[in-house]
Amino acid sequence: MLTADANGVCVICPTPFTPDGALDERSAAGMAEAYAATGATGLTILGIMGEAPKLDAEEAMRLVRIVLKHANGLPVIVGVSAPGYAPMRALAERAMEAGAAGVMIAPPAGLRGDDAALSWLQGAAEAVSPAPWVLQDYPQSNGIILPPRVIAALAADPRCVMLKAEDWPGLDKIATLVGMMAKGEMRRIAIYGGNGGLFLPEETMRGSDGVMTGYAFPEMLVKLRALLAAGGREAAMDLFEAHLPLIRTEHQPGLGLAVRKYVLTRRGIIAHPTLRAPGPKLSDATRAEVDAMLARLGRRDPVALKLAAE
Repeated sequence: MLTADANGVCVICPTPFTPDGALDERSAAGMAEAYAATGATGLTILGIMGEAPKLDAEEAMRLVRIVLKHANGLPVIVGVSAPGYAPMRALAERAMEAGAAGVMIAPPAGLRGDDAALSWLQGAAEAVSPAPWVLQDYPQSNGIILPPRVIAALAADPRCVMLKAEDWPGLDKIATLVGMMAKGEMRRIAIYGGNGGLFLPEETMRGSDGVMTGYAFPEMLVKLRALLAAGGREAAMDLFEAHLPLIRTEHQPGLGLAVRKYVLTRRGIIAHPTLRAPGPKLSDATRAEVDAMLARLGRRDPVALKLAAE
């Protein structure tokens, strides 16, 4: 079960599809196994980058069961965000019964003011009870700003065990929350960064406990955190800067998931780069740019060496 003591790298999994748009169950199994082998400490499915709204309820549960079966015992967090409580309650209950470690919740767009956001999220926490839950703070997606005092109020719920901190800019916010916990002004919960890993070194040095993102080379995220923990800041930054062009390209709104699936296909982690319709497709020019990035990356990080030679 997910707890507030979580730390490490939780990889956000895309949902693999076949070229005709069907759920690719074989790729889902292989993907879970591949991610587990990278040194990740957890997996997240059905998040914003998991195309969750494009799956029906039964497909979502098929994906949950496949990933749980092939995750090699890693805790699996299931995104259950929805505009209303009923579908959240149903998916949370079924996912937890299947063996999930917890669920993740983001508020819907359209809530006005701190009180509305706090009330909605408290209701959502009751809807998914007794599941441990992760609060996703991602205003770039839903337009909802959650100030530290609102997050602290939500963290008073003992079932709230983690914040996925994706406000932008958010480093000072992370530092504020870490300080509030140190002073006893807020219950201790885990804080994980996100945003594709764009600020992972800084988030780690500001006191975050981990990262939850879907970057196509999670091995780098694991290694970077280990280097920082060992005091190897310069080596960590060298590694990070080698990957930064691809991280940036993967983080493009609207197109980033297509880039990520293309790289994962080239790595053999999933079989097809398909996004379920409606979704963008990479142009020949974009694919060529990504291929060039992978070739350069292979000269600086052995994890991409095979791709550089292809």
